Amino acid sequence: MSAAYPLPNGDLQNLGFAPQPLAHLDALIRSHIEEGRYPGAQIALARHGKLALFRSYGDARTESGTLPATNETLFLLFSQTKVLTSAAVWTLVEEGKLSFMDRVADHLPEFAARGKGEVTLQQVMTHQGGFPNGDVSKATWTDHARMRAEVCDFSLEWTPGTRLQYHGRAAHLVQAMVIEAVTGQDYRDVIRTRVIEPLGLGNDVFVGVPPDQQPRCADTYAPEPRDNSPEFRAAGLPSGGGFATARGMAAFYQMLGHGGRLGDVRVFSPRLLAYVARNHTGESPDLQMTGIPMHRGLGPHVRGESDRIRGLGTIAHPATFGHGGVGSSYSWADPTSGVSFTYLTNFVSPDPWHSMRLDRVANLVHAAID
Repeated sequence: MSAAYPLPNGDLQNLGFAPQPLAHLDALIRSHIEEGRYPGAQIALARHGKLALFRSYGDARTESGTLPATNETLFLLFSQTKVLTSAAVWTLVEEGKLSFMDRVADHLPEFAARGKGEVTLQQVMTHQGGFPNGDVSKATWTDHARMRAEVCDFSLEWTPGTRLQYHGRAAHLVQAMVIEAVTGQDYRDVIRTRVIEPLGLGNDVFVGVPPDQQPRCADTYAPEPRDNSPEFRAAGLPSGGGFATARGMAAFYQMLGHGGRLGDVRVFSPRLLAYVARNHTGESPDLQMTGIPMHRGLGPHVRGESDRIRGLGTIAHPATFGHGGVGSSYSWADPTSGVSFTYLTNFVSPDPWHSMRLDRVANLVHAAID
């Protein structure tokens, strides 16, 4: 039996939230569902180690019988999974088993193939590795030796470190294989035992959903077919295969926003969190993200002071950091206010509507912070 959820419930007013912006947020999400923008959603809001708000909307599944979303529903995280994978790397840095400045080939010698011998872990984690379109076959989901071979065979598309381009799948496949090489364990087990379970989130966050938990998973919908198979859910792909409740991710980001500590549990040092959550890429535009400076950290990205930003909210404090999931979701922490927030949906919405709604959702939460 998993440990109890770690955050006690708190009162919105006592935690310093103005009610009107959150009422507007509730109305906005309900209008999205009424308009058919997405079947279901979940939000969670936390501050100073307490859960202020946790709410589910709409339907988890709409085919083969409608299933309403509940507070036990797990939503696909897509690229929000990336920060969980990177967090497992952070644990190895804090044990002295890795350095961010290590070459990937120091731990995966075969990775030096095709001119990649000097690529560093830091370059990979900041999406400057030079192989943004690298991917693996479906056969690797259950064969990680094959996954390692396919990852090590990635081809460079440009000189590492010379530009910033989102590595949608490749960067975290590399990180996963480094985790396995250093620990001798399945990267999914490392994420669970080093990051998720110490925080008491074993019932709320999964990278690789076991069969007995899969009935909790919402189906994911999109203009094109999505994979809702048991095999995909079990695979726990390191770039985008995690599942979670909104309260689980809000608690994870509480830890990140509070310098690596959640209650009495210290997972990371404050200095490590300060390092991984700072802007490592300056104002370089991300070639994949319509030229927006994404201010990449070593896992999350940072609001910064640019006019344009994606997902974190235009009016967010510059220190706010987080990560989204393609067309569907975002989580973030504001270390200056102690607030963390997660918004999950089960439909992959295209831009420009997706980015526009993310900005409105995040801004309403920021506007509620007193």
